Amino acid sequence: MRRGLVHVLAWLLATGAAVTLSWWGVHTVMAGTAYDPPRALPVTAADATAQGSKSVNSPTRRPSPSRLPSASPTAPSPTPTRSPGHALSSTASGRVKSYDTDGGRAVFDLGPSSATLVSATPGTGWSMQVWKTETWIRVEFSSGTDRVSVMCTWHDGPPHVDIGNY
Repeated sequence: MRRGLVHVLAWLLATGAAVTLSWWGVHTVMAGTAYDPPRALPVTAADATAQGSKSVNSPTRRPSPSRLPSASPTAPSPTPTRSPGHALSSTASGRVKSYDTDGGRAVFDLGPSSATLVSATPGTGWSMQVWKTETWIRVEFSSGTDRVSVMCTWHDGPPHVDIGNY
């Protein structure tokens, strides 16, 4: 009887150690894949007037360096100012365009021969998934069985964005 109890105890200890080690390994791997969700770009008055179109070509407003806790008061402004009625080139690499869909909003920086995803924000009740390769970026918004994809490709020319409901 005592020998059987020792075997059961040894089995319980070995099983507990194996489960703990497995949980720790899975937890470590899964913690490495988590990321902060992309932040939404603020909507400005220029964006609100252009909501009729599916894309908005306006720069993102950022707080001035004097409002940032780590910036010195003499630091130059990272974003140029603009006068009313004049468009502003948003970045040196291209132009930032926003695409509003039923599932959310995707913002791309479209350069002459490539593009980058600036942000993707799902709408209320929608989730989002992003795929990237060297020649395309796909943002898919999903809610139940509804799917909306925003596909930016540049494999055979300048970046081109297509929106599809599936």
